[in-house]
Amino acid sequence: MKISCNREILASAFQLAASVAPARSPKEILHNVRLTATQGAVRLTATDTEVGIRLEITEGVEIEAEGTALLPVARTGAILRESSDETLRLATDDSAIQIFGSRSKFRLPGANPDEFPPIEGFQEEVYHEISVPLFRDLVKRTVFATDAESSRYALGGVLLEMDGDSVTAVGTDGRRLARMEGRGVPVGDHKTEGMSTIVPTRAITLMERAVTDSDGVVHLAARSNDLLLRTPRCVIYSRLVEGRYPNWRQVLPRRDNAVQIEMIVGPLFAALRQASIVTDHESRGIDFCFGDGTLRLEANTASIGSSQVELPIPYAGEPITMKMDHRFVADFCRVLEPEQAFLIEIENENSPALMSTDDGYAYVIMPMAKER
Repeated sequence: MKISCNREILASAFQLAASVAPARSPKEILHNVRLTATQGAVRLTATDTEVGIRLEITEGVEIEAEGTALLPVARTGAILRESSDETLRLATDDSAIQIFGSRSKFRLPGANPDEFPPIEGFQEEVYHEISVPLFRDLVKRTVFATDAESSRYALGGVLLEMDGDSVTAVGTDGRRLARMEGRGVPVGDHKTEGMSTIVPTRAITLMERAVTDSDGVVHLAARSNDLLLRTPRCVIYSRLVEGRYPNWRQVLPRRDNAVQIEMIVGPLFAALRQASIVTDHESRGIDFCFGDGTLRLEANTASIGSSQVELPIPYAGEPITMKMDHRFVADFCRVLEPEQAFLIEIENENSPALMSTDDGYAYVIMPMAKER
């Protein structure tokens, strides 16, 4: 194999592929990225047996001789990162991969590429087509609410439900729940009805990183044990999380007696950051006091001090006070634009708060117990 490749293009693709390779594994061969040069393109593949990726590079590549090679993740990544050359040449011999710059030369021992696990392509004829902006929102607005550390494995991933033109993503850790929904295009009557399509947090985060604005749309195909994603330049597969997902629809009931208050993300987030200055890991709760046209945020930590921050709101009804973990409210604010309007629904100090936007996003936070 002999190829020349634009260093920045190769480095960007290699970094994404290398993020799949395991840091530790008894299978030494998995500590590599497999490079295949054929038919005017370079393909990078990597896997940890649970998640796999295939990346195509068609720009900035010249192939003198086709072939395959295994690139050690750590050393190759360092070479691509530290080199200042615009173009690098890669070549293989019987036992090594060589990387040439204008004033540099590296020789790394190479394993047999034929022993690397194959990464399947996207051959599905039944799938959902989803726009890139919606897919990014589906992931970003839910993945932070998952709990990878939980003993309940189903909480360590994002639930995807696809039926007809409806696409829904849900993330929860048992104390808060995020749901994002939008419209997709089913191809071949694709749907997840009767399936528990829970994508591991790490895998769906990788999928979100892999898509670009120029991709336009992504294709998602759910199967019994895994999920496949396809964009014009890559294919990613992930095994699904085993387990039964909580009935999230029961957490988002219609509440006729709840008080509804319209707010803007930016001012709330600014007030929240101020009020949380006197909180710590043990004292994370902030009192949210609604009434008299004002939202008053109050925090009190014995060893640090107290805070009180006020924010005008369009509510002058009976006062309602509930304590919430400020981190959970901040997470909601971070995934939305500062100018985004949202509706907060509250009933009393013991009921969950429901925050929602007009573009399909809903977020539930369980209240914290008040200190007596």
